[in-house]
Amino acid sequence: MRKKLLLSFMLLMSFGIMAVYGQQIRVTGQVTSADDEMPIPGVSVSVVGTTIGTITDVDGNYSIDVRSEDDVLRFSFVGMARRDIMVGDQRVINVTLEPELVGLDEIVVVGYGTRLRSELTGSIASVRADDIAGTTQPSFESAIQGRAAGVHVVGATGKVGQAVKMRVRGVSSISAAGEPLYVIDGFPVTQDNLGHGGNEPLNPLADINPADIESIEVLKDASAAAIYGARAANGVVLITTKRGRDEATRFSFNVQQGFSDPANKVGFLDRDQYLELFYEAFDNRMALGYSPPWGISDPDVILDILFPFRDHESQPNVNWEDQAFRTANHQQYDLSVRGGTEATKIYSSLAWTDQESILKGNSFDRASGRINVDHAPSDRVSLGVNLSLTRTRHFRVANDNAFATPLQMVALPPLDPTHIPGTDPPELNRNTLYDNGLLPLKYNTEDTEIFRNVGNIFVNYHILPQLTLRADMGIDILNHRDIMYRGRLTADGGPDGFGYDRTVTRKNLTTNTYLTYDNNFGNFDFNAVGGTSLQYVETDFASISARGFPNDNFRRIASAADITGASSSGTKFSFLSYFLRSNIVYDGRYILALSGRIDGSSRFGADNRYGFFPAASAGWIISREDFMAGMPTISFLKLRASWGLTGNAEIGDFSSRGLYSGSNYAGLPGMVPTSIPSPELQWETTSQYDIGIDFGLFDNRITGEIDYYHKKTEDMLLNVQIPATTGFTTITSNVGEMENKGWEFVLNTVNLSGDFTWNTDFNIAFNRNKVLNLDGQIIGVRWRAMEGYPIGVFWMPKFAGVDPDNGDALFYTDDTRTTTTNNLAAAADQVVGNPNPDFIGGLTNTFRYRGFDLSVLAQFVYGNDIRNGGHMWQAESFATFDNKIRYLYENRWQQPGDITDVPQMRLGVGNGYGLSSMQVHDGSYLRIKDVTFGYTLPRSFVQRANISNARIYVKGLNLLTFTDYIGWDPEANFTGTGPGSQTMNLTQGYDFYTAPQPRTITLGVNIDF
Repeated sequence: MRKKLLLSFMLLMSFGIMAVYGQQIRVTGQVTSADDEMPIPGVSVSVVGTTIGTITDVDGNYSIDVRSEDDVLRFSFVGMARRDIMVGDQRVINVTLEPELVGLDEIVVVGYGTRLRSELTGSIASVRADDIAGTTQPSFESAIQGRAAGVHVVGATGKVGQAVKMRVRGVSSISAAGEPLYVIDGFPVTQDNLGHGGNEPLNPLADINPADIESIEVLKDASAAAIYGARAANGVVLITTKRGRDEATRFSFNVQQGFSDPANKVGFLDRDQYLELFYEAFDNRMALGYSPPWGISDPDVILDILFPFRDHESQPNVNWEDQAFRTANHQQYDLSVRGGTEATKIYSSLAWTDQESILKGNSFDRASGRINVDHAPSDRVSLGVNLSLTRTRHFRVANDNAFATPLQMVALPPLDPTHIPGTDPPELNRNTLYDNGLLPLKYNTEDTEIFRNVGNIFVNYHILPQLTLRADMGIDILNHRDIMYRGRLTADGGPDGFGYDRTVTRKNLTTNTYLTYDNNFGNFDFNAVGGTSLQYVETDFASISARGFPNDNFRRIASAADITGASSSGTKFSFLSYFLRSNIVYDGRYILALSGRIDGSSRFGADNRYGFFPAASAGWIISREDFMAGMPTISFLKLRASWGLTGNAEIGDFSSRGLYSGSNYAGLPGMVPTSIPSPELQWETTSQYDIGIDFGLFDNRITGEIDYYHKKTEDMLLNVQIPATTGFTTITSNVGEMENKGWEFVLNTVNLSGDFTWNTDFNIAFNRNKVLNLDGQIIGVRWRAMEGYPIGVFWMPKFAGVDPDNGDALFYTDDTRTTTTNNLAAAADQVVGNPNPDFIGGLTNTFRYRGFDLSVLAQFVYGNDIRNGGHMWQAESFATFDNKIRYLYENRWQQPGDITDVPQMRLGVGNGYGLSSMQVHDGSYLRIKDVTFGYTLPRSFVQRANISNARIYVKGLNLLTFTDYIGWDPEANFTGTGPGSQTMNLTQGYDFYTAPQPRTITLGVNIDF
């Protein structure tokens, strides 16, 4: 009986299964492109809400089994607009895919939402994933350089992982930070340098893997940025990471390998040239009646004292510039997965970057992982999580102002050998004119390791079809550790070694809760966002230093005999904010946007803890008016205008407070006042208006933007000088005004289309900065902020040229520049240069033919001056024994009648030696910034290996630079040292033995499967 029942059950199950399979419906078809009607291989074809999916073959054909006629097929392909089609009674479904909407119809991320670009009333520059992909720099800012109008990006140095300076529409502050606010997936992240005070600032944004970024938006005007209120005066950079899609799961693997060398070498004297100049300078000194240096009348005796190995049989002839540089290698590996269903979407990645600097001893590596998940358990609820984990390591060398840094080795004459001649094994020479930089490279280490967790969770609840509540919470936890050891044989570590260990922990927590309302009332489209935000940031520091190590194999503090210092401290700040924004579009033509934000900050005085930052903007899409119907040439035309207030709160966490610190007084504990209170301290406020035109011509084959803006900063946060009798020298107060005004132009053209395409993107921006009011104060010494001048002008004697009769260096005696003197001490200090450029911009040409693609980015800066601090020794008339640049050797004054800007060589006399505009040079340049040539293999070939797409490419970075600058690199900018140096606005355009940008060649392969 049991056997009969079991048999009957099995038969019923078999019929049931057959019935189920019998209900399946097979759908076939072909997918083609709307552009050329050609079939598209590799298109993802999936059944919405299921895991059923396939891809089209080499002829664009597909076949898929669906469950019922109610199923919906989704067709998606990179670069094409997605299509959803219900099966119904169709058994053959041929599909045409349109190119994805770009340009005026693209979606742009704005604060707490998105908008169509055609309906924007603010000024926003966008950089897309294609521009970021394949970047060979550790951080993503380089992808913005030359691509966003009005955004000035300066790679401060050729050292990897160092801070990058970004200024949006000029500098708006003197003492407060000048960097824009960086927001990743809706949350402000840690962006300030947490490194120790003895080296240049690191770049915390280098912890972010550029390959994970989907888009970057730079909010430039007040209308776009005011939703971020108190921290938006310098602009806002919105970074959106990649997310999953409702399509078949795809893997992508990208590998890069390449090498770098210096983009430029200055060129210094060799042995024969140095000796020629030395003897010439000695003879000129004696001919002018000066006494012999140190009473020694024989120049060879002086040389023997300074360079004891110069006459060794090896005849030292060292190129110390080459000793500082190397051919650097880099490699990068990225693996990502992207896909999902209508209910659940996922993006995940793993990446490894290993990059050497062109400077010996400096390198950077990063291991990172990311997972972004979106899940919609019902029609009314969606939630998700974004999480990235990163470990970054910086292997550092000393700051540019230290003899231990590799590039200061160029000061050593070629007569100094690197190693003591005749030693076996070779022993590094410790008897050089200055410190031998190869010693710290061998015996010193300075390593920084950073563990960082950036993530957020969110939930959306659709209260009504038009009303959505969103709550999210983000964290940014950064653990930073510096470990330093200076060897026993080095100048800064001898005689028994020096060790330093420092840790920093930064906890950054942000919560946002806001409502979004979208509705349509007849001809009115209405959108509103309103909510609250809370940010809390806490930072803890601890450090210890020691001396007395047994030998250089013992480098940890536990091995030291003497603890020389120990410290711990902490700081914190918080923001409480309320924000509201509304957008109204009437009849698709008239646009009005209003926003406001109230920010409260713990940093400001009790009397001014809160500030209000409103903005308003309007737009008129003229091309949609009836009277434009007869003008087919004009595809799109929009006039927009905006005004708003933004703030700057980036000062010390307790600048408004009267502070005390603990102290040791004769072995007894005590308290010492460290600052006086400023209870009225308030926000630095920038008002900005912007008038712009967006246009498209000839069916949008030509599109562009024109903007005029005026920014005025008031109540500047300034460290004001006070009488020293108070026990203090400065107090942070609200003093002064500054303005920036300028024009921005963007032009994008489709020059050729079809099998061969050629697109051009051009942008140029003009900005003029002026300090309007400082209550009569002058800020700074050699870089100054003065009323009526741009910020950071150079203040020093003005070089008037070389007297052609006698080779004297001449200087102006006053700012009328009518009389001169050969006595530098008698020359008048005056404004001799301006580090702010007249204009900046970029030109990108992109070509495509069948599977080939070529992109060329030229980036330019014009009108800025650079002070080359090293030229006081590298390019002077042999007042010192430093090695000299070849420019000096080739252009020096030698006989009456010579017309030149290089004075006569005079040993130890100082003919022009000292601080003057002789060290100030034009920093304008045009650079071939990025050239990428790629080839996408035919899909008919790669699909045999189950690969949907494969591309190989070669990329060149900083290939050519056209400039008159006499130095390593006009882009380099020594940022100083210490935690605050990253945000310095006054000290700009400074080159002090600063490493040039690397010239990089990279070979890459990208595979999708």
